[in-house]
Formats: sequence, C-alpha cells, structure tokens
Amino acid sequence: MTLMPFQEQVAGLDAVALARRLIGANLLVRGAGGIIIETEAYGQDDPASHSFRGPTPRNASMFGPTGHAYIYRSYGIHLCLNVVARPGEAVLIRALTPQVGLELMQMRRGSPFLCSGPGRLTQALGIRPEDDGAPFDATDFSITLPSTTAELLVGPRIGISKAKDLPWRFGLAGAGGLSRPFPR
Repeated sequence: MTLMPFQEQVAGLDAVALARRLIGANLLVRGAGGIIIETEAYGQDDPASHSFRGPTPRNASMFGPTGHAYIYRSYGIHLCLNVVARPGEAVLIRALTPQVGLELMQMRRGSPFLCSGPGRLTQALGIRPEDDGAPFDATDFSITLPSTTAELLVGPRIGISKAKDLPWRFGLAGAGGLSRPFPR
C-alpha cells in the first residue's frame, strides 16, 4: 500500500483546517523531530498574516504550493516554520514534543527547553532560511499526519496585535511543552 504524499493529503485545506489537522503529526527535519503539539492558523484575509497585503519577495512561499515550508525571521532574530495551506494561508508550528535526535537538538539549543515555542523549535530542528519553500515530503524534511484525530485545545493566537481574538491557536490536549498555556 502506497501512502499519499503529504501535499495531496492536505490539498484544499484552509489554514484553520490544516492547523487542526497538524496536531499530532510527526515532523522530521534532517534527523531531528517529534510530534506537533501546537499550531496557529493565518489566513489571507487575516490582518495578522504576512499575506494580508499580497505577495512580496519575503512572503512568496506563502503563495506557493500547499504542503511546502514558509520560513521567515521574527523580529530579526528567530526563524519561524510554517506549513502553506491554500495560497496566501499558512500554519505556524509553535511547539512539538521532541522524540528523534534529542542529543542533536540539545546541542543546537544549549538549553533543556527544546521545542516549546516557534524560535526554540526552529533552532532545535536546525531550520535554515534556505528551507523556505521546501516540500514536506522528503526523507529529511517531512510531515506524517496522524491516523486519528487528536483531542484539541482551542484558543486565541498569541504574540500578535491584530485579529488576536480569533480562536486559531490549537494544541494537543494533555501535552506538556506548549509555548504558553491555553485559557480555560
């Protein structure tokens, strides 16, 4: 039995649906990775989204193929890893439970806090600016969706000033290592 490529599995999903679907997925980047436990959705008509004003050289990957990486630098410091949904929509990977390549992640981070936050996660995984636009279907850069639907936490996005009340942040219920707690 041949598995359908990741891009085909997520084709047609908007950012919110993809953000929900990615919870519980396995993310692997060059020998390091784990289970995605927190995501945030950003739509094209969303004033908090990089795509809100249309395509630019900086956000071009956000308008590229579904199931590819959109990587940007936040505040000029940390890289952030996103998965492109429909054109102009993406899902920020906020946290994962590390499972593979723990020593490698610890070496990269130099801290016991490995993947609880988008900047920590990209540093632990060794995400590079040149990964922008890469498909998530290679041996060393992949996402494998879970076979069952995870129990989700839902809340407003964090770290933004526009459209911050939209309930487009999702987490794996019961997971430790989220970037921040969800409201009760």
